[in-house]
Amino acid sequence: MNPISRFPVPELTALPDDIREKILAVQEKAGFVPNVFLTLAHRPEEFRAFFAYHDALMLKSSGNLSKADREMIVTATSARNQCLYCVVAHGALLRIYAKKPLLADQVAVNHHKADISPREQAMLDFALKVCQESHNVGDADYLELHAHGFDDEDIWDIAAITAFFGLSNRMANVISMRPNDEFFLMGRTPR
Repeated sequence: MNPISRFPVPELTALPDDIREKILAVQEKAGFVPNVFLTLAHRPEEFRAFFAYHDALMLKSSGNLSKADREMIVTATSARNQCLYCVVAHGALLRIYAKKPLLADQVAVNHHKADISPREQAMLDFALKVCQESHNVGDADYLELHAHGFDDEDIWDIAAITAFFGLSNRMANVISMRPNDEFFLMGRTPR
């Protein structure tokens, strides 16, 4: 079996209390420990900063982005960044939140062919532009998103999620982070 990271993965018992408690809470909720928690625990200070920003972006209760929207952004941009871990893990969450077992695969391959709304397509067009050519974002992009009901705070959220997961994708690729087998089956059958 391949390791989950090319860097050392610490034992739970060796971790600072706050990190161990966070990992155990995730395990209790999910039924397993996603490998991202174990691999990033290699550097406790960065673990704390990463998950603080992750939670601020992905667990945000204000704004017009749903949990499915947020996971769709991560899945599409992670696919563009060729990040196996994030496509698999966040694709699983997308399938669950959207209650559509095929959606994550469609979005990861080509969101223009996916079963999504014009609003979602505009959101992903913008996210992919931020992912690949943020220097070309301009007024026309804002006008397009406003026409689909997004406000400026939503646009900030789309950009921030894309940028944050750009960092995550690159680190996951560099450390060869492997997705958990549990992710592959999650949300595959309609509820």
